[in-house]
Amino acid sequence: MGQNIIYLIPVFGVLALLFTYWKSSWVARQEVGTERMAKIAQSISTGAMAFLKAEYKVLAIFVIVVAILMGLGGNMEANSSPLVAMSFIIGAFCSALAGFIGMSVATKANVRTTNAARTSLGKALEVAFAGGSVMGMGVVGLGLLGLGLLFFLYNNMWGGDINKVITVLTGFSFGASSIALFARVGGGIYTKAADVGADLVGKVEAGIPEDHPLNPATIADNVGDNVGDVAGMGADLFESYVGAIVGTMVLGAVFVGIGGFDTNDQFSGLSAILLPMVLSGVGIITSILGTFFVKVAEGGNPQKALNRGEFISAAIMLVATYFIVKWMLPESWTDNNGFEYTSTGVFFAVIIGLVSGLLIGIVTEHYTGTGTKPVKSIVNQSLTGAATNIISGLGVGMQSTAIPVLILSVGIIGAHYYAGLYGIAIAAVGMLSNLGIQLAVDAYGPISDNAGGIAEMANLPKDVRQKTDKLDAVGNTTAAIGKGFAIGSAALTALALFAAYMTTTKLTAINVADPKVMAGLLIGSMLPFLFSALAMNAVGRAAMDMIQEVRRQFTTIPELTGALNVMRKNEGVDPKNWSDDDKAIFDRADGKAEYGKCVEISTRASIREMVLPGVLAVASPVLIGFLGGKEMLGGLLAGVTACGVLMAIFQSNSGGAWDNAKKMFEEGVEIQGKMYYKGSDPHKATVVGDTVGDPFKDTSGPSLNILLKLISIVALVIAPMLAS
Repeated sequence: MGQNIIYLIPVFGVLALLFTYWKSSWVARQEVGTERMAKIAQSISTGAMAFLKAEYKVLAIFVIVVAILMGLGGNMEANSSPLVAMSFIIGAFCSALAGFIGMSVATKANVRTTNAARTSLGKALEVAFAGGSVMGMGVVGLGLLGLGLLFFLYNNMWGGDINKVITVLTGFSFGASSIALFARVGGGIYTKAADVGADLVGKVEAGIPEDHPLNPATIADNVGDNVGDVAGMGADLFESYVGAIVGTMVLGAVFVGIGGFDTNDQFSGLSAILLPMVLSGVGIITSILGTFFVKVAEGGNPQKALNRGEFISAAIMLVATYFIVKWMLPESWTDNNGFEYTSTGVFFAVIIGLVSGLLIGIVTEHYTGTGTKPVKSIVNQSLTGAATNIISGLGVGMQSTAIPVLILSVGIIGAHYYAGLYGIAIAAVGMLSNLGIQLAVDAYGPISDNAGGIAEMANLPKDVRQKTDKLDAVGNTTAAIGKGFAIGSAALTALALFAAYMTTTKLTAINVADPKVMAGLLIGSMLPFLFSALAMNAVGRAAMDMIQEVRRQFTTIPELTGALNVMRKNEGVDPKNWSDDDKAIFDRADGKAEYGKCVEISTRASIREMVLPGVLAVASPVLIGFLGGKEMLGGLLAGVTACGVLMAIFQSNSGGAWDNAKKMFEEGVEIQGKMYYKGSDPHKATVVGDTVGDPFKDTSGPSLNILLKLISIVALVIAPMLAS
């Protein structure tokens, strides 16, 4: 029976990839729209693929070098280093492939969403969500297929040594983590450099929308939505997904041959190891089922449609989980330390993970959603300028850490109460079991955002932009909730990997009174600050290059200068009522903006700047582990996890709140009995705040999620060498 399950796990991954192919083909068959729309979409797609090509060239060198070092660092008999290196390469390849698939379809779905919005909001939602579902199912499909095939291969090689099998599998998670970090940091630098240039020079200085065709940074900005929020977020959650499964498998391996497992377990001790993969496989099926419920009638609420799909999928998953856990695990068993486990306790731990993720998402929405009390407080403070806007946004971000940390703390204690360290790990799997549809909803956001940009650049009727803006507004909420899930899953996954590290190195406790442990704790707490500084400064340098380029084009390209002067002269006047001379000057500027220069600046800057943060994340645990020992590395893991979670929540929520405060002014907002709109002084203050928040929420904040897990998985990979 156990062997049959091992055969079945890769089938779940193949099923997800077949669904991905079906949805991708359906998106490709939808109409593109006008010739101008197709040209704009092609520019976005070309820019996105140029970035991926440049990024993957650098990452290929990194992967090959690290794999060689890993392979030469040991031998097959002692620690299977060559096979760990092979797993590392496969994990990196699967993560990169998931990003490529998601990016290629997202850049097809954006223009087709715009075209669908010309006739129907419901059709536009269908196209955007279909594009997002390709990213979601591609991530879970490749993750489970890669893990399932490698487990099958290594189990056949060393069926009697399950610990060796799991040790080699950690290389797959390391490969996924490495690609994720570079994709998140590089994508975040790219998108924010473009966004800052489009915002500050376009909106504040020139007084035109960031998506206006006269804005040279607009194509780079739309490319950035894809490289940051599609490929970047996909790689982030791919890594969480794989890391949670591997961490749980490491802890599950402890139970092989313990107590009732020998007599009651129909899988000869593999149950606890196979459970996270089986739950993830069933999660693929429930996610696919949930996608069929995401539909909205004309005039309906897209948010309700997306929520319906997620909640139905989660409900089916909960019911299925109960029967899977009861079927796979013994009624009760005891480990070597006398801790008693029950299958019901494991089920409760999974529920705790699901509920914790949902609650963190709700809290994130409260602190970042349009019209909520925290965001309104930033809006009100913007009345007195950018300084008070920034102070208020920082305060909201800091305050927003409290409730999520309490939720995580209760979740950790609850999961441990019901199922020990294994419970914490399986809670992370539970949180990510429906990742297919969660990520589909999240990737839908940047597709909708791109659709609005294409509508603006193609000069489509205002009602088209209104439809895409309605989808985009929902996308901002789903992105906030997605970031909440990413942070929550990062914390639980890092803890699971931490527990797996302690188990592998035979560390029973971390003594903070030990000077080495305290030193490791402080160094670990410092790393999120240093990492954030590197990411923020990188965005600042790249943004300076972008701002200078946009200013150069506005001042040296006569057609652009003339068009901007016409817009300023006719401010508030309907373009239909402009003079013929003004219309002619404006029309001559069409196509004169040098979009490619801005795309090139963002690409070059992101590739250059992503290297140092990546090296820092990989090198830190290796140096501390081999120079300071396993206890000091344990302190480092504790410090980076605790501090990193707080910094990630703070930065992501500050940035999200600043962003939606700006959007409230763009829609029109009343403060002290007076209405304020786009272009007003308070709105300009929120643009400055949003510019500060952009690298918070889209570069350094989300990248910290990966930093936690990457450092933990590197520690786990080298753990066998530190065990003695």
